[in-house]
Amino acid sequence: MDLAGNDKANFVKKTFNTIARRYDLMNTLMSFGLDRKWRRLAVSKAEARPRAHMLDICCGTGQLALALARAVGPAGQVTGVDFSEGMLAVAHSRIAEAHVHNIVLQQADAMALPFADDSFDGATVGWGLRNLPELRRGVSEMVRVVKPGGMVVSLDMAKPTLPVFKQAYWLYFEQIVPLMGELWAGKKSAYRYLYESARAFPPQQELARLFAALGLRDTGYQNLAGGVVALVYGRKPL
Repeated sequence: MDLAGNDKANFVKKTFNTIARRYDLMNTLMSFGLDRKWRRLAVSKAEARPRAHMLDICCGTGQLALALARAVGPAGQVTGVDFSEGMLAVAHSRIAEAHVHNIVLQQADAMALPFADDSFDGATVGWGLRNLPELRRGVSEMVRVVKPGGMVVSLDMAKPTLPVFKQAYWLYFEQIVPLMGELWAGKKSAYRYLYESARAFPPQQELARLFAALGLRDTGYQNLAGGVVALVYGRKPL
């Protein structure tokens, strides 16, 4: 599947609207429950502190936004944006069930964030950058809206390098994950796309270099689960 521009945006929106109700279940199954720990690490790397105002783009069902909300406390705020109304509907339900009151959700395009420059103390994106039609533009928008000194953090699929493990991982992702998607989410094609988008997504080293090229400092990456997933991060200079 080779999609770009509006074609990719429309495909991604339709796909995530379709799988929204089972998205969290599939994340837990695919990651063997490690996704919760990975989100906590992303929150820590983003330096989400009490009273901070954090942005979570491509917020999906709100799981990372909820983790950020716990970190910033009742005096802080989290703004979550996504362009899938289906995912946002689930996020509203999750947040209401958790009785959390410091998250504001907004339907918006990560390629053109409706916020002024230097609006947020930090920004995160979980499993979202690989879905953007223009990666560079999406990261640029995150950098633009973060205050000087704030962190920009991506949590996403990565490229493991360990022999044998690497081959086993891609086999699992290509063959088993779509079958899981068909069984538990009723949408095999969506999880076939997950594999294809992970294959096409830049390796963590390259994404860290892009962060640096877009003006961030102290850039780097942290491999998780043997490089299956990685945190990529950078700080907006003062």
